[in-house]
Amino acid sequence: QVQVVESGGGLVQAGGSLRLSCAASGRTFSSYAMGWFRQAPGKEREFVAVITWSGGSTYYADSVKERFTISRPDAKNTVYLQMNSLKPEDTAVYYCAASLVAGSGIEYDYNYWGQGTQVTVSS
Repeated sequence: QVQVVESGGGLVQAGGSLRLSCAASGRTFSSYAMGWFRQAPGKEREFVAVITWSGGSTYYADSVKERFTISRPDAKNTVYLQMNSLKPEDTAVYYCAASLVAGSGIEYDYNYWGQGTQVTVSS
């Protein structure tokens, strides 16, 4: 059974930091790109960041560039999203997902999804 599980969400003040983790299991995800998406209340889910299967390339939404960093140590089944300089508008449920399409920011390209982890940034 394939599982994608996020962790690390929580409540933080504006300007603070959080690190989200994503653990994938049930198959070999080393050939999958891993991405993060988020969904704020009343809004559609949006792309945040993606890292290719090798970890060699990363792509970010403009709204998080220079503040968020996606990483994939050893190109294995665990992916991290380091979030710095958090803003209230970063408040959302954050989802991790796996895709065979390298570098995609389109959620329909993603095959496996986690249940999400809540991030709340207070002003």
